Amino acid sequence: MTTVDTTGPLAVARRYFDALAAKDFATVASMFADDIVWHQPGTNRFSGTHRGSAAVGEMIGGMMAVSEGAFELSTTAVPMVNGTLVAVPVHFTGKRDGAAMAQDGLDLLRIEGDRIAEVWLFSSDPWSEDAFWGAG
Repeated sequence: MTTVDTTGPLAVARRYFDALAAKDFATVASMFADDIVWHQPGTNRFSGTHRGSAAVGEMIGGMMAVSEGAFELSTTAVPMVNGTLVAVPVHFTGKRDGAAMAQDGLDLLRIEGDRIAEVWLFSSDPWSEDAFWGAG
């Protein structure tokens, strides 16, 4: 018999991805620890390590602005948990100025309590993602 995690890291991750899919950015932002550390891959305008919920919110807002609100992310498989870490296979897409991006990735979240404390993102084609977002 399988039990459902309603309070641990898996539940937090599921709430986060549900809010992202719904583009409920108020809920998304409320799930970040104040001192969150976000590791964005690549060499584009959004790449690098972002520290603090304000910086992460600014980065996500920038992505939505560049993609004219068309950036979308969905989970593609069951999240995997190891202690406070949750690995989530994802698919993400975006459109802007005649350019399009669609690829798979993996989001790794470190959960502390009911907040997301650290995020590492992995892209299956970082070169095309860099080309899509543009230089910094």
